[in-house]
Amino acid sequence: MVEHEAEYSEQSFWEKLKHYAITAGREVVEKALTLYYCHRDADTPAWARRVIVGALAYFILPTDAIPDLIPGAGYSDDLGALALALTILATHVKPDHIRQARVTLERWFSGGSARP
Repeated sequence: MVEHEAEYSEQSFWEKLKHYAITAGREVVEKALTLYYCHRDADTPAWARRVIVGALAYFILPTDAIPDLIPGAGYSDDLGALALALTILATHVKPDHIRQARVTLERWFSGGSARP
């Protein structure tokens, strides 16, 4: 995942969500948002930020192990990468990161703006 770090930017993250959140599904989007909010937290250590950037960059890339455009399977590898990152970072993911992700997720899937 870390080899994809150059692909990540906050703008590219929000663009991916804007165009593909419904296709990716709630579970993928919630995990991506949780990592995003963890990354923004000043308490998150540098090594953990690198893991997050790697996972989010993998999510952003349209051509990865399973291309995102394959119906039904395209985001399964992204889900795995995001879940793995969350497992690695379990002690650094705070309840507030999860809460922020869920609030943003609900705004997004209820037709509002996902952008905080």
